[in-house]
Amino acid sequence: MLAQVFAVIIFIAMFVFIVTEIVERHVVSLVCALLTVIFVFGVGMHSMAAVIETVNLQSIFTADFWYLSGESAESSAGINWETILFIFGMMVMVEGMARAGFFRWLCMRIAKLVKYQVIPLFVTFMVLSTVLAMFIDSITVILFLAAVTIELSQLLKFNPVPMILSEIFCANLGGSATMCGDPPNIIIGTSLGYSFTDFVTNTGLIAGISLIAVLVYFYLLFGRELKTGAQEAVDYGSLPSPESTITDRKGFVVSSIIFAAAIVLLVTHAQTGLTVSAIGMIVAVATLVTSWRHAVTLLRKVDYKTLLFFIGLFVVIGGLEQTGILEIMAAFIGRISGGNVMVMIAIIIWLSAVASAFVDNIPFATTMIPIIKTLSVTYGVDLSMLAWTLAMGTDIGGSATPIGASANVVGIATAAREGYVIRWGQYCKKMMPATVIVVLISMLIIYVRYL
Repeated sequence: MLAQVFAVIIFIAMFVFIVTEIVERHVVSLVCALLTVIFVFGVGMHSMAAVIETVNLQSIFTADFWYLSGESAESSAGINWETILFIFGMMVMVEGMARAGFFRWLCMRIAKLVKYQVIPLFVTFMVLSTVLAMFIDSITVILFLAAVTIELSQLLKFNPVPMILSEIFCANLGGSATMCGDPPNIIIGTSLGYSFTDFVTNTGLIAGISLIAVLVYFYLLFGRELKTGAQEAVDYGSLPSPESTITDRKGFVVSSIIFAAAIVLLVTHAQTGLTVSAIGMIVAVATLVTSWRHAVTLLRKVDYKTLLFFIGLFVVIGGLEQTGILEIMAAFIGRISGGNVMVMIAIIIWLSAVASAFVDNIPFATTMIPIIKTLSVTYGVDLSMLAWTLAMGTDIGGSATPIGASANVVGIATAAREGYVIRWGQYCKKMMPATVIVVLISMLIIYVRYL
């Protein structure tokens, strides 16, 4: 009982500090992880075995961590090192691509293909944001797209805010389509043993259908404003050529090949047996070896604070799991739903969406995974159906508010630096309806397809 009390207090304190942003979130999660080890596992449980199981270092030294000869297995409780190493590897790859000018070249190339026409550019950049976010973290996607959008808006004389808002939403939507698109999906996939293909054929289908609705919504919302704003004559000869954005031609070619190889490995990892941790390390090593002159710089640019945040978070959630708190929460959801699957799905997707609009979706998803596992076992509900429900709720819900997802914060900050201030009211008025539309579509598709 004492261990449970400690676990709940530490978890709530962690959430409060993360939401208030008084202290950096990686510091919060690491301190709370230390408190979990001392008070939950030590004072409350007197269990060194719980510490060892939660730290989970032994998993790295097993063959299944790197290569699976049979079916994918669920990860054990505690720190999900597979997620940590995969994200690290992708971060290194993305930094290599950014250094060579890949993202800026891609944006300018597409802009030239649509002849710098604002409405085609608007639609194309939404699709581009969605597609890129399927394979690259949404922060990187928005960082480059927003910067290029502002540059083009100054050249083509239109307000960049509508385009940036639509790009933010589409980046979050694209992240829901694949296993590597959004951190909650990586955690769900590695924790429950789902492959890249599993996500594409399930959440990917939902995201694809939702994208059509989103394109229509944002066109109806912003189309007239963008058309009206882009009336001035533009000297297209003054616009920068896509080739001028490439800073390292050899690095550009090499990083593009590595990116393509990473996609192939992810798509086929269920067939090859390579785990996502192995793929992450292969991609990282390939990037560092081929860019050896810049290897130290690339390693320095990796977002280690996010990785430390994940590690601390997994330990805190491990405390809730080891003390049985998550089983209690699962039982509560089961009682509210009365064991009705339709009600259970509605609760999970709307709870996930609303919670993710105001708090970090990563700790929420991490908390919910063992809960849906318990619900699946207790009520005989298909675990994969609950997993896709959780993924869509957490991935999409974050779009509703300026603080709901990291991509939102980055996009708004990028716009503000150039004098385009996006206020809370303005953001929520435009983005909340889109969020509700996609959540409703997701719930309907899940009902129709899986029930």
